[in-house]
Amino acid sequence: MKPFDPRIIRTVPEARGPLLALGTAGAASGAATIATAFALTGVVVAIARGTGLRAPLAWLAAIFVVRALLAAVTEYVAARAGAAVSTALRRRLLAAWAGAPHTGSDSSATRLTLATAGATSIEPYVARYLPALIAAAVVPAAAVAALIFVDWPSALVVILTLPLLPLFAALIGRTTAEQTQKRWRALADLSGHFLDVVRGLPTLVNYGRARKQLPVIADVNERNRAATMGTLRLAFLSTGALELLATISVAIVAVLCGVRLAHGTMPLDTAMLAILLAPEAYWPVRRVGQEFHSAADGVLAFDQIADAIDAASATNSPGGSQSFTVRMSDVTYCYPGAEGAVLQGVSLASDAGLTALTGPSGVGKTTLLEIIAGLRAPDAGTVLAPACHLVTQRPFLPTGTLGRLLALGNDAEPAAQWAALRAVGLDGFVAALPDGLATRIGDDGFGLSAGQRARIGLARGLLAPESVILLDEPTAHLDAESAELAHSAIVDLATRRCVIAVTHRPELVALADQHIDLSAPEIAGAARHTTRSAGPR
Repeated sequence: MKPFDPRIIRTVPEARGPLLALGTAGAASGAATIATAFALTGVVVAIARGTGLRAPLAWLAAIFVVRALLAAVTEYVAARAGAAVSTALRRRLLAAWAGAPHTGSDSSATRLTLATAGATSIEPYVARYLPALIAAAVVPAAAVAALIFVDWPSALVVILTLPLLPLFAALIGRTTAEQTQKRWRALADLSGHFLDVVRGLPTLVNYGRARKQLPVIADVNERNRAATMGTLRLAFLSTGALELLATISVAIVAVLCGVRLAHGTMPLDTAMLAILLAPEAYWPVRRVGQEFHSAADGVLAFDQIADAIDAASATNSPGGSQSFTVRMSDVTYCYPGAEGAVLQGVSLASDAGLTALTGPSGVGKTTLLEIIAGLRAPDAGTVLAPACHLVTQRPFLPTGTLGRLLALGNDAEPAAQWAALRAVGLDGFVAALPDGLATRIGDDGFGLSAGQRARIGLARGLLAPESVILLDEPTAHLDAESAELAHSAIVDLATRRCVIAVTHRPELVALADQHIDLSAPEIAGAARHTTRSAGPR
């Protein structure tokens, strides 16, 4: 865990401006802090000597106003920067994952934790820890320089004791990193298990096993609670240690100045300045130690997110040309942790037109589509394919209007959306709704039947700009009449695109230009296929 990871400048360009503004504000705050010590000393000396107070009080009030303005600007910029960096980092992380094949090196639980709690934890790291770190780099040096000018013996005490604070902070920070990693793993376990339970909740309820998961979730939650309390306990102890060390150091300066002042070897204004400047040399370092604990999750999360973005970017293949050709040669794929390959030496060639993939469940049809789409990387063999649009068996339908659901991944206008709905036989249903395309749909298509969800996914495929459209059981939930409409739409689409469809319907197979049976014995060498003469559609 690095105190400051320079990758944040490269990974999130949005952070450059705010960090520069925070650095400037930190330097100005340091100068204002030193000026406050001089102004306050002037007020105390004027009272002690009975001279005029108007000028010292005016300077002190002006400096307080400047410090208040600088503090407000720092808080505002830091808060905006935290939210902007967190949002931008989450967007880049999701884009990197979307553009790279899933190799199985990290679990869904890890990805979920990084994209949600991990990206959110970056906010205190940027909004509080980094400003404190910038102030710690500027203010102590300025305070020591002023002390050397004012009273070098006091400056010598500060110079000798100040390095002890970052030394102790580094030693404590190492233990904090270990505790934070334990807490992070516990949070990932809890998130992953809870996600699995939510996904399988309908099945668990149907079989009466839902309550059996309560002790397991409670156990994982207890481990997360114990790790969190351990981190908090360490944070309180380390903060107390830094406070004690800084207090003793300031006390040494105060005692030294008091003794010299009592013996008449040090003037009042010099002693007052030394006593006021000494705490300012320690306070920024103490604040860094305090903020480090609140930002420890963000430090660890950013390190993992940056590694994930770099790894995904390294595996991203450059976007292919807008061609209609898909080529696979001797592709082999095995699920992580599974014995035996689901695909073994598969080769196929598909151009513009309709290719039907058939075979029994479990033969690897969906996996083959995911490899073509780039969602999975083959263990062996080569895949050549342009940008693809994959319509899964359960299309992704977030909360929003029907128009927004149809526009995901394309820039289709309402007229084109109505045409796509008409092609799949949903135009009458949508037209009968009170708000038409503006009708809001719940998460995961809540409020729609399985067949309607499938047809919306197919309509989105018709609107997709990609040259290769991959369809996974597009008519599995449709009746005969709706399936016939969908088949007609797919055949029409195949006149303009390369369409590869997984299907169990012989009607769609009969309409295909190429039929590939993944269960054929010859699949080990090359995909067995039958070609249908292309006639008028």
